Amino acid sequence: MDISALAVKELREKTGAGILDCKKALGASNGDIEKAVAFLREKGLASAQKKAGRAASEGLVYAYIHGGGKVGVLLEVNCETDFVAKTDGFASLVKDVAMHIAATSPQYVSRSEVSGTVIESEREIYRNQAKESGKPDHVIAKMVDGKLDKFYKDVCLLEQSFVKNPDLTIEKLVVEAIAKLGENISIRRFARYKVGEGIEKKTSDLAKDVAAVVGV
Repeated sequence: MDISALAVKELREKTGAGILDCKKALGASNGDIEKAVAFLREKGLASAQKKAGRAASEGLVYAYIHGGGKVGVLLEVNCETDFVAKTDGFASLVKDVAMHIAATSPQYVSRSEVSGTVIESEREIYRNQAKESGKPDHVIAKMVDGKLDKFYKDVCLLEQSFVKNPDLTIEKLVVEAIAKLGENISIRRFARYKVGEGIEKKTSDLAKDVAAVVGV
């Protein structure tokens, strides 16, 4: 079938794919734009899985400040070449991930970073909670595994739902970027800072005395 230039343009704007790939996708989907988008995504995700093992030693270190200077994130995301590191698509991904970290405060990049001590401590808490239900041991074991999976989703960046699109996890967001940019991409490390975090705020003895005097 004939594929119009307008349809190719629309598909390119939606996906960022090349002209030839857009034409092929539209041909395979009989000109249906949404089916063509799905076609490109499936093709891209399959290709991205093959790139996952390749070395990624270039990239960006990005600083993101939020809330009028109250929250800051320092993030390193790697790719394979300096060329991709300088693209708008890569920069947009890095900014989105940094913004997400500022909003959700994950503790780890992935579950592989969670120490065995932390995992066993969480398991013990969940086991004690589950025992109160009076369920048999094999059911308790499944309950503990389920709660541990939820724990990972709460604290591991890659497993969290992306704040700008909850249908995507951060891991899937990265995989889609790999498919689009054509290189392996990995989130290496991050640090999140919040003003006053970890500092116990106390009222001074003088302030307490003043408060007592004025009857506050």
